[in-house]
Amino acid sequence: MRLPGDKSISHRAAMLSALATGETRIENFASSADCASTLDCLENLGVEIKRENTTIYIKGVGKKGFKKPVKELDCGNSGTTMRLLAGVLAGQNFNSVLIGDESLQKRPMRRIIEPLTQMGAKIESTENHAPLEILGVNPLRSISYKLPVSSAQVKSCVLLAGLNADGKTEVISPKSSVRLPTSRNHTELMLKYLGANIEEDYVEVEDEFAHRVSIDGNSKLVAKNFEIPSDISSAAFFIVAASVLNKSEIVLENVGLNPTRTSLIEVLRNFGANIEILNQREVGSELIGDLRVLGQKIFAAENSSNVIGGETIAGLIDEIPILAVFGTQLENGLEVRNAEELRIKESDRISAVVENLRRMNAEVEEFSDGFKIGRSHLKGAQIDSFGDHRIAMAFSIAALFAEGETEIYGADCVKISFPEFFSILNEIVN
Repeated sequence: MRLPGDKSISHRAAMLSALATGETRIENFASSADCASTLDCLENLGVEIKRENTTIYIKGVGKKGFKKPVKELDCGNSGTTMRLLAGVLAGQNFNSVLIGDESLQKRPMRRIIEPLTQMGAKIESTENHAPLEILGVNPLRSISYKLPVSSAQVKSCVLLAGLNADGKTEVISPKSSVRLPTSRNHTELMLKYLGANIEEDYVEVEDEFAHRVSIDGNSKLVAKNFEIPSDISSAAFFIVAASVLNKSEIVLENVGLNPTRTSLIEVLRNFGANIEILNQREVGSELIGDLRVLGQKIFAAENSSNVIGGETIAGLIDEIPILAVFGTQLENGLEVRNAEELRIKESDRISAVVENLRRMNAEVEEFSDGFKIGRSHLKGAQIDSFGDHRIAMAFSIAALFAEGETEIYGADCVKISFPEFFSILNEIVN
């Protein structure tokens, strides 16, 4: 099977293609409502976009070619759209307003307001929440910004603003024990692919490494075509289902295997999941491959801890709900810590996971930064999605493991990221 395009990469491909000169063809563009919000916002900024099923054609306007929007830019439910587009708009010579739905208006925006204000933009908000009124300035001031926490969205926001700054803008991520970005690096890879002057290195302090990336404000982007890999965050639900259900076998084609996104595979393998990577190759700016998953008895590998936390969390943040479901099937259960970021996603995902697992007869202990789950015999229950697409999808997989029928309220929220989810799931299990 082949899944829809990666949401994170699709957002960025669309924005960077708009910032480039020339026409771009983007194949396998994500079908999600979130990515549609990005395209709608770009069109309202004067970018010409043509859609042919999952292929998108974008005529780039260059770094300064956007037009002042005649109405508010509606980001829908998409935090990526709002945070990244804020970086683009901060360096324009006009004012604009970013709005979103009720859920997006609850998500914190101070994390982007602070660095953009340091760069000279003026941003008005409602107590650091959307709507955001952005009073653009060109050129912006170049800055060196240390991220308080690992965040691909904040890093990307500052780098995109840096395209219209007077000099080199650099972003320094929190320290890590390994020489690898602590958050997704799709933006850096794409900027380099399109010809931006990007520099990356690591600041070493007492056997730890802080990833540093800088962009030259004189950089110009030249259009190149993109082929979007399948979304590994979407694949996660089917990987877990096939791993746990004995005698299952699936092959997921053209999945994105960016090293900042593959922690899920490493964690599942550590617990005995049989996942094989086939046909690994590089397409455009991204590493992709096929995943073959065989169902078998899952158990904690020898000397393996059942605690997930620390540096690992940043690379797993979207997969935590489905990992919680996976944890109910492990002999020693699963504990997740240092995941307080989940409290400020589309829902309070820690609370949502805990409440719904308890409804399904699971043993769960809740912490401020995570939860602890014991091996559980799940029973069908009435589940609340809390309007969160990843909660709805994770508990659809839990329903496969449960005794009896499960009903999920608000399940149509999956359209935010993966509209085809239920039709694909139905096709696989029947």
